[in-house]
Amino acid sequence: MIHLERLDHVAVIRVDRPERLNCFDYPTLVELKELVATVRREPDIRVVLFTGTGKAFSAGADLKERVTLNETEVRRNVEMIRDVFADIARLPQPTIAAVNGHALGGGFEWMLACDFRIIVNGALVGLTETSFGIIPGAGGTQRLPRLIGETRAKEMIFTAKKIDAETAERYGIVSRVVPTVEELMEVCLAFADEMLRNGPIAIRQAKQAIDQGLDHTLSEGLKLETAAYETVIPTEDRLEALRAFAEKRTPQFQGK
Repeated sequence: MIHLERLDHVAVIRVDRPERLNCFDYPTLVELKELVATVRREPDIRVVLFTGTGKAFSAGADLKERVTLNETEVRRNVEMIRDVFADIARLPQPTIAAVNGHALGGGFEWMLACDFRIIVNGALVGLTETSFGIIPGAGGTQRLPRLIGETRAKEMIFTAKKIDAETAERYGIVSRVVPTVEELMEVCLAFADEMLRNGPIAIRQAKQAIDQGLDHTLSEGLKLETAAYETVIPTEDRLEALRAFAEKRTPQFQGK
């Protein structure tokens, strides 16, 4: 149901349930959680890319499964999808959502858990949960307003409306709209390559400083930045960058 492909220092995690619009049933969530844990443990993986197979990125929770569940099982599923997306958000590597099609409900929350979102033209995104009598329960009520502001987030959630790729770019939800699915992976991998040229330890520490700092005051965030900087000072990568600068060559970072 989910495939992990390694392309040099990039891990591509692909949900492969096109017949169900890549919906998340419980077994799929368990598998995704395990793969996220796998890439977290691999220092050689420097960028993680998430995508789907077929015409949808993900339509969210598998409602065919959901109607068969009792309240305890529903709570179990919601807790699992929330935990999985939190795991993605906490990955030390930069993460890219290659949004190959519609991203609705939990599928939209999945892309919100990533650092960057690049979308194909023609895709629709939205938090549609209130139309089913529930609320976004996998981070949508928290991540979306932090990304686009309270008013627009409330509008999207309260109306359950779907917006197109161009509007998502205008709102700041996605950073780029790509004309076709065929070009999407090429663009995402090119973006990943831009990050791969830089020090992997430095990128991880910068991500940690940014993510943690957003939950603190500026003065506390600056202390987090100082701690992150202290981590990179003794690294071989820092010394390699200085040598490369002096020798007028491209640094060869080893993540050490």
